Amino acid sequence: MTPAGFAASVRRIVPLAWPVFVGQLAVLGFSTVDTVLVARHSATDLAALAVGSAAYVTVFIGLMGVVLALSPIVGQLFGARKLAEAGAQLHQAVWLALGLSLLGSAVLLFPAPFLALSQASPEVASKVRGYLLALAFSLPASLLFTAFRGFNVAVSRPKAVMALQLGGLALKIPLSATLVVGAPGLGLPALGVEGCGIATLVAMWAQAIAAWILLRRDPFYASFGLRGHGLDRPHGPSLKALLKLGVPMGLSILIEVTGFSFMAIFIARLGETPVAGHQIAANLVALLFMMPLGLSNATGTLVAQRIGAADLHDARRLGWHGMQLTLLVALVMGGGVYLARGAVVRLYTDNPTVIAAALPLVAWVALFHAADAVQTVAAFVLRAWRIATVPLVIYAVALWGVGLGGGFMLAFDDGTRFPAAWRGAPGFWIAATAGLAVAAAGLSLFLLFVYRTKEREAHTAVAATD
Repeated sequence: MTPAGFAASVRRIVPLAWPVFVGQLAVLGFSTVDTVLVARHSATDLAALAVGSAAYVTVFIGLMGVVLALSPIVGQLFGARKLAEAGAQLHQAVWLALGLSLLGSAVLLFPAPFLALSQASPEVASKVRGYLLALAFSLPASLLFTAFRGFNVAVSRPKAVMALQLGGLALKIPLSATLVVGAPGLGLPALGVEGCGIATLVAMWAQAIAAWILLRRDPFYASFGLRGHGLDRPHGPSLKALLKLGVPMGLSILIEVTGFSFMAIFIARLGETPVAGHQIAANLVALLFMMPLGLSNATGTLVAQRIGAADLHDARRLGWHGMQLTLLVALVMGGGVYLARGAVVRLYTDNPTVIAAALPLVAWVALFHAADAVQTVAAFVLRAWRIATVPLVIYAVALWGVGLGGGFMLAFDDGTRFPAAWRGAPGFWIAATAGLAVAAAGLSLFLLFVYRTKEREAHTAVAATD
């Protein structure tokens, strides 16, 4: 009998969530290390990192979302014990990742639209181009590793992913530290932000190669038809199913990320100091987000598996309990950062001007983080049911309309409609928080509608068999 109650659900969610959390911390460690190193190197390089990171994240996250359609599909197959079919889906996700990487790399190699939006100075634009050049060649490895990650999380094996992500970070840290400031004794010049891109390129390909070796040699993957097995040919129906779910998933994640990353691009118009302050606050929010992301991944995985096992009651229970747990953790973490915001910002920089720019933004973290946590877990649970189109509409209205559109109105107001304190970078953070709150409410209400619809369908099916 499946255990019931909130505590029982927590005991099932946490073992899957903590490896995802640690692994995602390692992923965020890439950008955190870069932010800290570059912030102490020069304000110009930090501004280039903010714009370049926003451009890369916009491209990578949207494509990553398409590849991650693999996860709910494999989760349901794993719950139904259709292991060979689950393994076959990974092969198709690899083909999908390779195809998408061609598109994404081309965009990164020609970043003129992002530079125009940010109105970057010629010096900053040059550094952005060098940074994105390296990331364009790292993108295929990142998307291939995304397929590996999505498969392993879906079959309740996130520790394998975590181990490789920690290994990638261990390689990234000394590479970035050396390349950013240079090593005169070795004849290496200081590359600044461009060194960060090169370090990421090396680390991501090392991760992807290690994942391929693990798939071919670890006995765990034998039952999925993966161990020592070559790559299957592209299968039209499977690729179509991945795209049917993955495209709205990818667009939803793209909206979510661009609603935030475009803040950096627009704030860059205000000058180097405001965008540097925003970069610190954005990195801090991203760091906090890893916990609800881990809990949401675990909740979505378990829900998908229970759907595959035809235990819809347990799937619903896990979804609600996962949301309650995630919100509770987010409130505690966000509140702690708010209380210690001064000390936290000083961990990033000792520049008093940048500190002054960052502190008003960090003050919004608690509310921002709580709303972000709820909308994330609701979205993951809906994806477990293979539902992504309606969430896409909710995201567009909430995050682009309320968040980004509202932020632009507040930030660039001429002082006639809104308080002066809302102008500039704080305006974007106020509107982004409101947008996330709207998204959290909309997705939660729609999830409730889905549950009630599934209950009616189940009752109708039972009545038809009587």
